[in-house]
Amino acid sequence: MAYDLEEQEQLATLKAVWKQYGNLITWTLIIALAAYAAWMQWNKYQNNQSGQASQLYEEMQKSVTAKDNTKVQRAADDLKQKFGVTSYASMSALIAAKSAFDANDLKAAKAQLQWLIDSGKNDEYKAIAKIRLAGIALDEKNYDGALSQLAGDFPEDLQAEVLDRKGDIYVAQANIEGARKAYQAAIDKMTDKSPARQVVQIKLDAIGGSTTDAVVSK
Repeated sequence: MAYDLEEQEQLATLKAVWKQYGNLITWTLIIALAAYAAWMQWNKYQNNQSGQASQLYEEMQKSVTAKDNTKVQRAADDLKQKFGVTSYASMSALIAAKSAFDANDLKAAKAQLQWLIDSGKNDEYKAIAKIRLAGIALDEKNYDGALSQLAGDFPEDLQAEVLDRKGDIYVAQANIEGARKAYQAAIDKMTDKSPARQVVQIKLDAIGGSTTDAVVSK
């Protein structure tokens, strides 16, 4: 009887605890299980999204090879609308901008690049878009607009390209001193093996070399 009494007391204690905390425990378990299920579903969704985006991106690449700018733009827009959170959307915007530029559709090119700057998820892609928009603005002789695209911070590995583009803008503005400084700064940030280094050096030489070289030549 002593054992039965002890057992009954334990059972009574358990019932009391469950009455007080049972709902809390139940809801905690439900929330935990729901969170786990949501996480699993999200991973499944993400994998599915990535797979579909990859297929659409491949189709767009085929259109690029075929030089069908209309299909390229359509595919890029589909990727942005349906899979905007994936890296494929950002990559497609850059490719579509280049396709549109080659087709002399500057409006579409600028729209693709601006979307990437405003809505893209990758900072480096955004930086590239700004540099390319600056190039289009330069072609349109919108020099202030071009320089505004190049304001602010850029990733270290793109700073030489930013300086090179600034040099081009300064040349167009007949600001030769500013162009020399920009080109020289771009060269200073490049390694000897950089394929763009020789091109920037040619630009610098064409306007009389660096400021130091100009002084020495006198």
